[in-house]
Amino acid sequence: MSRLSETGAVAGSPAEVLERLERATGELDPPFALVDLESFRSNERDLVRRASGKPIRLASKSVRCRALQQRVLDTEGWHGTLAFTLPEALWLTSCGFQDLVVAYPTVDRASLRELASLETRSVTIMVDSVEQLDFIDGVVGNRPTPLRVSLDIDAGWWPLAGRVRIGAKRSPVHSSSQAAALAAEVVRREGWELVGLMAYEAQIAGVGDAPPGHPVRGVALRAVQSLSASELAQRRAEIVEAVQAVAPLEFVNGGGTGSIESTTGEAAVTEVTAGSGLYGPTLFDAYRTFDPRPAALFALPVVRKPRSGVATVLGGGYIASGPGDRSRLPAPYLPPGLRLDRQEGAGEVQTPVLGEPADDLRVGDRVYFRHAKAGELCERFDRLYLIDGDRVVEEVPTYRGEGHCFL
Repeated sequence: MSRLSETGAVAGSPAEVLERLERATGELDPPFALVDLESFRSNERDLVRRASGKPIRLASKSVRCRALQQRVLDTEGWHGTLAFTLPEALWLTSCGFQDLVVAYPTVDRASLRELASLETRSVTIMVDSVEQLDFIDGVVGNRPTPLRVSLDIDAGWWPLAGRVRIGAKRSPVHSSSQAAALAAEVVRREGWELVGLMAYEAQIAGVGDAPPGHPVRGVALRAVQSLSASELAQRRAEIVEAVQAVAPLEFVNGGGTGSIESTTGEAAVTEVTAGSGLYGPTLFDAYRTFDPRPAALFALPVVRKPRSGVATVLGGGYIASGPGDRSRLPAPYLPPGLRLDRQEGAGEVQTPVLGEPADDLRVGDRVYFRHAKAGELCERFDRLYLIDGDRVVEEVPTYRGEGHCFL
């Protein structure tokens, strides 16, 4: 029997979801990828709820499908895009997108020259060092319109007087004095306009606080994340105050899908970023405070039955970025109860799935998988089938389907 989720969308048992997807995609030949719009909309509403009124900037890297990105940006609670490369931001601008912040520093000379020639105020680039400013000045020289720029601030936690450093190895700018000095250098130079500040707390937003099967590790993670969040809140406020003494800021961006609540609680933060939570990949199963519904799936065909309790599907080796461990493998989702073979994992040409449900699978049946991360799935497929209820309502291209591969 169907039930209502916390966000009000109709959910169903795994068997009901499988039956609905099979009715919707029965005429499609796998491999193919789909987005269940019921789950996608439910996840979108839940992200807005968690943001508690602060606007969410959409992380395009986590979606990589223009049609879905536009759907989200047309929804209340969302504004602007956090792009992952400058070429991507320029392409999205040419497609009518506005208010794009490039999340990572760029040394793409052709794109920098194009940006300088456009005289647009829709794109903001990211810097975290004087060396990057020197590089860009050397590429574009004098320009009629200043380049909009945001400072990227290290959000990592440095306990024990900095002898231990926890968090992603991103920006070298950690203190308020370092941030103010870089801000002053931006303001001093011609051809630049300082408009924003970003600090992404990867150790909170991207690390689940309840790893399945590891309760002791979960307790330790929660303690570290709590201490890190407290330290960052104070330091980020000091950094914002120091930078705003140099130049007014249009935005202060922080957080990600996994840290929305703690990040939006900071008065210094004007907006948060999210994107992965829309698709609900497996890496977000390990959080206590939210539970996204699996929205993005891919289906693979059963092509072999080696023995009892085993079915082999074609393809499946869609490994996610990050440390090389099992958490980066895709996971069989439907029919429920299947698991990967520890010896073979997920392979480029075949992936065995094990478990009692494998005995009921026949050659030609489908197994639906979840990717470990969000937008990386779209690097494997050129289109997404959008499912509403028990039918395909639209077929939309991914970035790959539009001929783009930005990283």
